[in-house]
Amino acid sequence: MDHKEVALRGKAISKAIEAKEPSSSILKLLNELKDGIRPTEDLLRQTKIGVTVNKLRQHADPAVASLATRMVTKWREDVKNSKGVASRPKPSGASNGTSSPAPVPSKTASPAPTPAPAAAKPKHGVAPEKRNAKTDNIKYQVTGDEQRDNCVRLMYDGLAFMSDESPADILNTARAVENAAYDGAGSRVNDAYKAKIKSLFSNLKNKSSVHLRKRVQSGEITPKRFATMTHEEMKSDERKAADKKLERENMNNAMVAQVEKSISKEFQCGKCKQRMVSYSQAQTRSADEPMTTFCECMNCGNRWKFS
Repeated sequence: MDHKEVALRGKAISKAIEAKEPSSSILKLLNELKDGIRPTEDLLRQTKIGVTVNKLRQHADPAVASLATRMVTKWREDVKNSKGVASRPKPSGASNGTSSPAPVPSKTASPAPTPAPAAAKPKHGVAPEKRNAKTDNIKYQVTGDEQRDNCVRLMYDGLAFMSDESPADILNTARAVENAAYDGAGSRVNDAYKAKIKSLFSNLKNKSSVHLRKRVQSGEITPKRFATMTHEEMKSDERKAADKKLERENMNNAMVAQVEKSISKEFQCGKCKQRMVSYSQAQTRSADEPMTTFCECMNCGNRWKFS
């Protein structure tokens, strides 16, 4: 998009806000901007599109606020990076053809020691593994309903774990995810809504879910999509491969043919208390001993075995 097109999109967004058009219209305009704009300092200054989109970070719809936040953050980084490239000094001797070339270093000379990288300091004074709504001093009471507010807090705690994103950006994403889960439960705080929030939190807080947290926070996985994903879909490729390897090892150790897992409501997960458990059985001891049952909760991923 050129300056004129970007300015027109900015006016269209402002009119949509003034006319109180539905969020879907604003999201459509924002996505068109996100895909079609190549931000520069000159473009942002002349069109004032950054100011327009930045106002949407406080929009009542969490999905709009989250998308606007991600766009503004990315534009700032792109402009900053372009400045860094432009201001980078040219190598000695590159200004004209008559300059003397840089001397070739001696093969016997010892290379200059590489300075050790400075240790990364945690943002906001809190170590990444200890971040949550309390340590970040977040006001998560944003829905007007105490139960939903607590669920926003859970989503924040899950997304903030091991993250270096700003509290405002994490809160916007947490609000959008909670809102998507609420819509998926028929806009009611019922058992389905509570179970989904617990499942999302358990998967986000898992130490092996670093890629899941980043994909949700960056918008690669939209809040609506995330709120409908199963535990199996949330697993990383590495986690899936590890689970398959473990399953094969269990079956090989049992010296029996691999069997498909069955799902039963007879077993209850000791972690999330849900009765959505897949299980398989294998003869791991002598033939006169009972078979070993391997269980995995399909809601939170908890695994256990018993004989």
